[in-house]
Amino acid sequence: MNTRQQLRKLIEARRGVLVPGAFNALSAKVIEDLGFEALYVTGAGVTNMWFGLPDQGFMGLAEIADHTARIRDAVQVPLLVDADTGFGNALNVYHTVRVLERAGADCIQLEDQVAPKRCGHFSDKEVISTEEAVSKIKAAVDARRDADLLVMARTDAAATHGFEAAVERAQKFAEAGADILFVEAVTQAEEVRALPRRLSKPQLMNMVIGGKTPIFNADQLAELGFGIVLYANAALQGAVAGMQKALTVLRDQKEVRESSGLVAPFAERQRLVGKPAWDALEKHYT
Repeated sequence: MNTRQQLRKLIEARRGVLVPGAFNALSAKVIEDLGFEALYVTGAGVTNMWFGLPDQGFMGLAEIADHTARIRDAVQVPLLVDADTGFGNALNVYHTVRVLERAGADCIQLEDQVAPKRCGHFSDKEVISTEEAVSKIKAAVDARRDADLLVMARTDAAATHGFEAAVERAQKFAEAGADILFVEAVTQAEEVRALPRRLSKPQLMNMVIGGKTPIFNADQLAELGFGIVLYANAALQGAVAGMQKALTVLRDQKEVRESSGLVAPFAERQRLVGKPAWDALEKHYT
Protein backbone atom coordinates (compact mmCIF):
# COMPACT_ATOMS: atom_id res chain seq x y z
CA MET A 1 0.00 0.00 0.00
CA ASN A 2 1.10 3.56 -0.61
CA THR A 3 0.90 6.14 2.19
CA ARG A 4 -2.57 7.33 1.20
CA GLN A 5 -3.93 3.80 1.29
CA GLN A 6 -2.17 3.20 4.60
CA LEU A 7 -3.79 6.31 6.06
CA ARG A 8 -7.25 5.35 4.87
CA LYS A 9 -6.84 1.93 6.50
CA LEU A 10 -5.66 3.52 9.77
CA ILE A 11 -8.59 5.91 9.87
CA GLU A 12 -11.25 3.38 8.95
CA ALA A 13 -10.05 1.10 11.78
CA ARG A 14 -11.28 3.77 14.23
CA ARG A 15 -8.79 2.75 16.86
CA GLY A 16 -7.77 6.24 17.94
CA VAL A 17 -4.39 6.29 16.22
CA LEU A 18 -2.16 8.90 17.88
CA VAL A 19 -0.96 11.51 15.38
CA PRO A 20 1.54 14.15 16.56
CA GLY A 21 2.11 17.39 14.70
CA ALA A 22 5.37 18.25 12.93
CA PHE A 23 6.51 21.80 12.29
CA ASN A 24 9.57 21.01 10.16
CA ALA A 25 11.44 18.05 8.67
CA LEU A 26 13.49 17.29 11.80
CA SER A 27 10.44 17.15 14.05
CA ALA A 28 8.83 14.85 11.45
CA LYS A 29 11.86 12.54 11.59
CA VAL A 30 11.66 12.39 15.38
CA ILE A 31 7.96 11.46 15.17
CA GLU A 32 8.64 8.71 12.64
CA ASP A 33 11.67 7.45 14.57
CA LEU A 34 9.55 7.01 17.70
CA GLY A 35 7.18 4.72 15.85
CA PHE A 36 4.13 6.90 15.28
CA GLU A 37 2.08 5.69 12.32
CA ALA A 38 1.26 9.07 10.77
CA LEU A 39 1.94 12.75 11.36
CA TYR A 40 0.18 16.07 10.96
CA VAL A 41 1.84 19.04 9.27
CA THR A 42 0.62 21.73 11.63
CA GLY A 43 -0.26 25.20 10.42
CA ALA A 44 -0.05 26.61 13.92
CA GLY A 45 3.35 24.99 14.39
CA VAL A 46 4.70 26.30 11.09
CA THR A 47 3.41 29.78 11.94
CA ASN A 48 4.86 29.70 15.47
CA MET A 49 8.24 28.16 14.59
CA TRP A 50 8.82 29.64 11.13
CA PHE A 51 7.54 33.18 11.70
CA GLY A 52 7.46 33.46 15.50
CA LEU A 53 3.82 34.57 15.19
CA PRO A 54 0.51 33.37 16.67
CA ASP A 55 -1.88 31.17 14.71
CA GLN A 56 -3.98 33.98 13.26
CA GLY A 57 -3.86 33.48 9.51
CA PHE A 58 -0.29 34.53 8.77
CA MET A 59 0.63 31.30 6.98
CA GLY A 60 0.00 31.05 3.24
CA LEU A 61 -0.20 28.24 0.73
CA ALA A 62 3.45 28.60 -0.31
CA GLU A 63 4.69 28.07 3.25
CA ILE A 64 2.60 24.99 4.01
CA ALA A 65 3.34 23.49 0.58
CA ASP A 66 7.07 23.99 1.07
CA HIS A 67 7.00 22.39 4.51
CA THR A 68 4.89 19.51 3.22
CA ALA A 69 7.34 18.80 0.39
CA ARG A 70 10.35 18.89 2.72
CA ILE A 71 8.64 16.64 5.26
CA ARG A 72 7.50 14.25 2.52
CA ASP A 73 11.14 13.88 1.45
CA ALA A 74 12.25 13.27 5.04
CA VAL A 75 9.80 10.55 6.19
CA GLN A 76 7.82 7.59 4.88
CA VAL A 77 4.72 7.80 7.11
CA PRO A 78 1.40 9.26 5.93
CA LEU A 79 1.00 13.05 6.13
CA LEU A 80 -2.14 14.89 7.17
CA VAL A 81 -1.72 18.53 6.13
CA ASP A 82 -3.37 21.58 7.69
CA ALA A 83 -4.54 23.86 4.85
CA ASP A 84 -6.41 26.31 7.10
CA THR A 85 -9.37 27.80 5.16
CA GLY A 86 -7.94 26.80 1.78
CA PHE A 87 -6.64 30.37 1.43
CA GLY A 88 -9.73 31.85 -0.19
CA ASN A 89 -12.94 30.79 -1.89
CA ALA A 90 -13.87 27.49 -3.52
CA LEU A 91 -11.60 28.16 -6.49
CA ASN A 92 -8.68 28.84 -4.14
CA VAL A 93 -9.48 25.59 -2.34
CA TYR A 94 -9.37 23.73 -5.65
CA HIS A 95 -5.92 25.19 -6.33
CA THR A 96 -4.76 24.49 -2.76
CA VAL A 97 -5.66 20.83 -3.03
CA ARG A 98 -3.83 20.51 -6.35
CA VAL A 99 -0.69 22.13 -4.90
CA LEU A 100 -0.66 20.09 -1.68
CA GLU A 101 -1.41 16.84 -3.48
CA ARG A 102 1.67 17.44 -5.66
CA ALA A 103 3.69 18.33 -2.55
CA GLY A 104 2.98 14.91 -1.04
CA ALA A 105 -0.02 15.32 1.25
CA ASP A 106 -2.02 12.17 1.96
CA CYS A 107 -4.87 14.04 3.64
CA ILE A 108 -5.74 17.74 3.36
CA GLN A 109 -7.63 19.45 6.17
CA LEU A 110 -9.90 22.43 5.42
CA GLU A 111 -11.90 24.49 7.89
CA ASP A 112 -14.93 26.78 7.80
CA GLN A 113 -13.60 29.88 9.54
CA VAL A 114 -13.75 33.37 8.10
CA ALA A 115 -10.34 34.44 6.79
CA PRO A 116 -8.02 35.35 8.38
CA LYS A 117 -8.57 32.29 10.57
CA ARG A 118 -7.62 31.94 14.21
CA CYS A 119 -6.44 29.00 16.30
CA GLY A 120 -9.44 26.83 17.04
CA HIS A 121 -8.90 27.35 20.77
CA PHE A 122 -8.72 31.17 20.59
CA SER A 123 -11.76 33.33 21.32
CA ASP A 124 -13.61 35.55 18.83
CA LYS A 125 -13.72 33.08 15.94
CA GLU A 126 -16.19 33.48 13.09
CA VAL A 127 -17.36 30.96 10.52
CA ILE A 128 -18.59 31.31 6.95
CA SER A 129 -22.08 30.22 5.93
CA THR A 130 -22.82 26.52 5.77
CA GLU A 131 -23.53 26.84 2.04
CA GLU A 132 -20.14 28.39 1.30
CA ALA A 133 -18.35 25.88 3.51
CA VAL A 134 -20.04 22.96 1.74
CA SER A 135 -19.09 24.38 -1.65
CA LYS A 136 -15.46 24.51 -0.57
CA ILE A 137 -15.51 20.86 0.50
CA LYS A 138 -17.06 19.93 -2.84
CA ALA A 139 -14.29 21.84 -4.62
CA ALA A 140 -11.65 19.99 -2.59
CA VAL A 141 -13.14 16.61 -3.43
CA ASP A 142 -13.34 17.49 -7.13
CA ALA A 143 -9.78 18.84 -7.24
CA ARG A 144 -7.96 15.69 -6.21
CA ARG A 145 -6.38 13.62 -8.96
CA ASP A 146 -5.71 10.58 -6.80
CA ALA A 147 -8.90 9.02 -5.44
CA ASP A 148 -6.90 7.81 -2.41
CA LEU A 149 -6.13 11.40 -1.32
CA LEU A 150 -8.27 12.10 1.74
CA VAL A 151 -10.18 15.31 2.46
CA MET A 152 -10.74 16.22 6.11
CA ALA A 153 -13.44 18.79 6.85
CA ARG A 154 -13.16 20.77 10.07
CA THR A 155 -15.88 22.94 11.56
CA ASP A 156 -15.34 25.62 14.19
CA ALA A 157 -19.06 26.29 14.47
CA ALA A 158 -19.36 24.86 18.00
CA ALA A 159 -17.86 28.06 19.42
CA THR A 160 -20.15 30.40 17.47
CA HIS A 161 -23.35 28.47 16.76
CA GLY A 162 -23.31 25.71 19.38
CA PHE A 163 -22.68 21.98 19.42
CA GLU A 164 -25.82 20.94 17.54
CA ALA A 165 -25.09 23.34 14.70
CA ALA A 166 -21.52 22.02 14.48
CA VAL A 167 -22.77 18.43 14.22
CA GLU A 168 -25.22 19.48 11.51
CA ARG A 169 -22.45 21.17 9.54
CA ALA A 170 -20.17 18.17 9.86
CA GLN A 171 -22.92 15.93 8.50
CA LYS A 172 -23.31 18.22 5.48
CA PHE A 173 -19.55 18.08 4.93
CA ALA A 174 -19.79 14.29 4.91
CA GLU A 175 -22.58 14.46 2.34
CA ALA A 176 -20.37 16.77 0.24
CA GLY A 177 -17.72 14.04 0.09
CA ALA A 178 -15.41 14.65 3.07
CA ASP A 179 -13.61 11.47 4.15
CA ILE A 180 -12.85 12.56 7.73
CA LEU A 181 -14.76 14.93 10.02
CA PHE A 182 -13.22 17.21 12.62
CA VAL A 183 -15.46 19.09 15.06
CA GLU A 184 -13.08 21.53 16.70
CA ALA A 185 -12.98 22.93 20.23
CA VAL A 186 -15.91 21.19 21.85
CA THR A 187 -15.80 22.11 25.50
CA GLN A 188 -17.79 19.40 27.28
CA ALA A 189 -16.79 15.80 27.90
CA GLU A 190 -20.28 14.61 26.97
CA GLU A 191 -19.93 16.32 23.58
CA VAL A 192 -16.69 14.44 22.92
CA ARG A 193 -18.44 11.18 23.79
CA ALA A 194 -21.45 12.01 21.61
CA LEU A 195 -19.63 12.77 18.36
CA PRO A 196 -18.90 9.18 17.24
CA ARG A 197 -22.55 8.30 17.88
CA ARG A 198 -23.87 11.30 15.96
CA LEU A 199 -21.67 11.16 12.85
CA SER A 200 -21.02 8.07 10.77
CA LYS A 201 -17.83 9.11 8.97
CA PRO A 202 -14.43 8.59 10.68
CA GLN A 203 -13.51 11.46 12.96
CA LEU A 204 -10.49 13.24 14.38
CA MET A 205 -10.44 14.51 17.95
CA ASN A 206 -8.00 17.33 18.67
CA MET A 207 -6.30 17.22 22.07
CA VAL A 208 -4.87 20.71 22.56
CA ILE A 209 -2.63 20.88 25.61
CA GLY A 210 -3.97 23.85 27.56
CA GLY A 211 -6.90 24.26 25.14
CA LYS A 212 -10.68 24.28 25.56
CA THR A 213 -11.43 20.59 24.98
CA PRO A 214 -11.12 18.26 28.00
CA ILE A 215 -8.19 15.87 27.60
CA PHE A 216 -9.07 12.21 27.08
CA ASN A 217 -6.58 9.37 26.98
CA ALA A 218 -6.15 8.04 23.43
CA ASP A 219 -7.35 4.60 24.55
CA GLN A 220 -10.58 6.17 25.80
CA LEU A 221 -11.08 7.93 22.48
CA ALA A 222 -10.41 4.69 20.63
CA GLU A 223 -13.11 2.97 22.68
CA LEU A 224 -15.50 5.76 21.70
CA GLY A 225 -14.71 5.14 18.03
CA PHE A 226 -12.53 8.06 16.96
CA GLY A 227 -10.22 7.36 14.05
CA ILE A 228 -7.49 9.86 14.92
CA VAL A 229 -6.32 11.46 18.15
CA LEU A 230 -4.39 14.59 17.22
CA TYR A 231 -1.69 16.23 19.34
CA ALA A 232 -0.86 18.95 16.82
CA ASN A 233 1.65 20.86 18.91
CA ALA A 234 2.90 18.54 21.64
CA ALA A 235 6.29 18.38 19.87
CA LEU A 236 6.40 22.15 19.52
CA GLN A 237 5.54 22.77 23.16
CA GLY A 238 8.05 20.15 24.24
CA ALA A 239 10.73 21.70 22.03
CA VAL A 240 10.10 25.16 23.46
CA ALA A 241 10.28 23.83 27.02
CA GLY A 242 13.49 21.95 26.19
CA MET A 243 15.12 25.01 24.62
CA GLN A 244 14.16 27.13 27.60
CA LYS A 245 15.67 24.63 30.05
CA ALA A 246 18.92 24.12 28.14
CA LEU A 247 19.43 27.81 27.44
CA THR A 248 18.65 28.81 31.02
CA VAL A 249 21.43 26.51 32.20
CA LEU A 250 23.76 27.91 29.54
CA ARG A 251 22.95 31.47 30.61
CA ASP A 252 23.39 30.79 34.32
CA GLN A 253 26.24 28.25 34.35
CA LYS A 254 28.08 29.43 31.20
CA GLU A 255 28.23 25.90 29.78
CA VAL A 256 26.07 22.91 28.81
CA ARG A 257 27.55 19.43 28.73
CA GLU A 258 26.32 16.39 26.85
CA SER A 259 26.00 14.54 30.16
CA SER A 260 23.52 17.12 31.49
CA GLY A 261 20.51 15.34 30.02
CA LEU A 262 19.35 18.71 28.69
CA VAL A 263 20.43 18.12 25.09
CA ALA A 264 20.37 15.27 22.61
CA PRO A 265 23.84 13.72 22.34
CA PHE A 266 25.86 14.73 19.29
CA ALA A 267 25.75 11.18 17.92
CA GLU A 268 21.97 10.99 18.32
CA ARG A 269 21.55 14.25 16.43
CA GLN A 270 23.60 12.86 13.54
CA ARG A 271 21.66 9.59 13.55
CA LEU A 272 18.33 11.39 13.30
CA VAL A 273 19.41 13.39 10.25
CA GLY A 274 20.74 10.27 8.54
CA LYS A 275 24.48 11.02 8.53
CA PRO A 276 25.55 7.33 8.34
CA ALA A 277 23.49 6.85 5.17
CA TRP A 278 24.93 10.01 3.62
CA ASP A 279 28.44 8.87 4.55
CA ALA A 280 27.80 5.55 2.81
CA LEU A 281 26.46 7.34 -0.26
CA GLU A 282 29.55 9.58 -0.35
CA LYS A 283 31.80 6.50 -0.35
CA HIS A 284 29.71 4.97 -3.13
CA TYR A 285 30.34 7.95 -5.38
CA THR A 286 34.00 8.43 -4.44
